[in-house]
Amino acid sequence: MALNPVDADVEAHLRGLLPDACFRQGDGYLTEPRRRWTGQGLVIAPGSTAEVSQVVKACAKAKVGIVPYGGGTGLVGGQIMPDGPKPVILSLERMRSIRAVYPSENVLVADAGCVLADVQAAAADVDRLFALSLASEGTAQVGGVLSTNAGGVNVLRYGNARAQCLGLEVVLANGDIWNGLTRLRKDNTGYDLRDLLIGAEGTLGIITGAALKLMSQPAVVGTAILAVASPQAALDLLALAADQLGDNISGFELMSRQGADFIVETGVDVTLPFADMPDWSVLIDVGLPAGMSAQNALEHVFETAYEAGLCSDGVIAQSLTQRQAFWALRENIPEGNRRIGSISSHDISLPLSKIPAFIPHAMTELAKLDDFRINCFGHLGDGNLHYNVFPPKGRDRADYTHLSKDIQRIVHDLVQENGGSFSAEHGVGRLKTTDLQRYGDPAKLQMMQAVKAALDPNGILNPGAVLATG
Repeated sequence: MALNPVDADVEAHLRGLLPDACFRQGDGYLTEPRRRWTGQGLVIAPGSTAEVSQVVKACAKAKVGIVPYGGGTGLVGGQIMPDGPKPVILSLERMRSIRAVYPSENVLVADAGCVLADVQAAAADVDRLFALSLASEGTAQVGGVLSTNAGGVNVLRYGNARAQCLGLEVVLANGDIWNGLTRLRKDNTGYDLRDLLIGAEGTLGIITGAALKLMSQPAVVGTAILAVASPQAALDLLALAADQLGDNISGFELMSRQGADFIVETGVDVTLPFADMPDWSVLIDVGLPAGMSAQNALEHVFETAYEAGLCSDGVIAQSLTQRQAFWALRENIPEGNRRIGSISSHDISLPLSKIPAFIPHAMTELAKLDDFRINCFGHLGDGNLHYNVFPPKGRDRADYTHLSKDIQRIVHDLVQENGGSFSAEHGVGRLKTTDLQRYGDPAKLQMMQAVKAALDPNGILNPGAVLATG
């Protein structure tokens, strides 16, 4: 169904419904981090769920599109609408309350506009952990990370955003409010609508609140970076570490030398753990119960891995400062990438056993096009790789724009052949709608379209995101 733009009459009606504080100006809402598109829209920032409901009801009546906007850190264009009838951009930035904390239940209830770092701090205030952690946690908002089912560095131990949410409050496409903020761990009363809304990228409803799971704080933490010979050695090391440490491994990150080279080349202020960075290394992070020694546990992992020929060198963090420096290396790899400028970036996942062969195979296939630089890194523990392709040193990515679609096709075709996913943790947004049509199972696509039609018959919620038809 065709949508209408926000015209003067619709805007006047909305201004009559809401206080002036709800209306925003500025270009900050009209760009996205990778600057692929420039957006458009009337920006409204409601201060409550009731005000969100009023906006949605008015837009539903006028058949005006709504683009939900969280922290603006999404990398696939889900938060920006570059063309089509001018929409309402619905920002949750004013809804930032921690509604309640239940330490004995390990539950925290928050507005969708709460910044992730603030939720983490509120949990820490009652000696609890909210385990979802990403590089953008100082900006990313609860509603956004749930709408994209964000991953981050702790998925191996704690799961994606979906695994860390008990209940939701959601404004539906007709403006009705679903009060699903349950704190229950067990509730088998029909379809799991929470899981349906999480990861839907604002196309089925607008998340306005969430009941989030908290965890006990690990009594002891430790971090090490180990040099490994290859991705296969890294995978074998993961299995060895899991045998020794069980579920106490919080993060297991694969890093290539290319990432460190980009950091040095572009002047990112990061201290490298080795004078001569290895071709491949892993960052392993552990959280242990009281009475255990992280130093001893990581030393034992290193010693057995060294004897097995899986690693050749390693550094164990001796202080909080050094631990933070190790993580700073991992978390600044994307900044080095940004400064170099990728031709094509890929957020992919693969069955763990397929990763060691996939990496060199993809490099071989891409080398048939040109002598690219490839920075492969990511969350090896859960099979999520960021496989990014860059121009040769001294060349600009603009020289290779004509090859970007060919590069993406090569990578995503190989991912598909290996039983993987072209979108591991960033979502589909508007960037990957064509990929979803190409690689998605026909029956799955049919079900998705049926759900969209049932919950948003006029197609006003984030039109053009996830499903290309809106």
